[in-house]
Amino acid sequence: MSPPATTAPYRHALRVYWEDTDAGGVVFYANYLKFFERARTEWLRHLGVGQQALRESTGAMFVVTETKLRYRAPARLDDLLQVTVELRHRGSATLTIVQQAWRDDTLLAEGEIRIGCVDDGTFRPRRIPTEVTSTLA
Repeated sequence: MSPPATTAPYRHALRVYWEDTDAGGVVFYANYLKFFERARTEWLRHLGVGQQALRESTGAMFVVTETKLRYRAPARLDDLLQVTVELRHRGSATLTIVQQAWRDDTLLAEGEIRIGCVDDGTFRPRRIPTEVTSTLA
């Protein structure tokens, strides 16, 4: 992973529900991607960027282009998690985001997610609109 950022990451709280767990009673590994997605969406909303509104006004949308995750400890039914979002790199058409899932002081999973900005009609890469980049400074 990259060196720590100078500002505190955004935090999103979520509860583990029955549907999030596998037959062993722990969070199914792929669900961490869903948790990370929810936290990124709420992070953008916190910054004043609604993804549907962005798509409607600019024709731009974000897609995940790469993920790298590491699982460290299990989460279980009813656990209250904190999922962090930290912008690591901003390119002209991509964002690299580092995310972690915590239960109290236990790191459960961490990952680096790369998202790309594309045109909603053609899915071709495009610059991230200034409405977004101005909030990420």
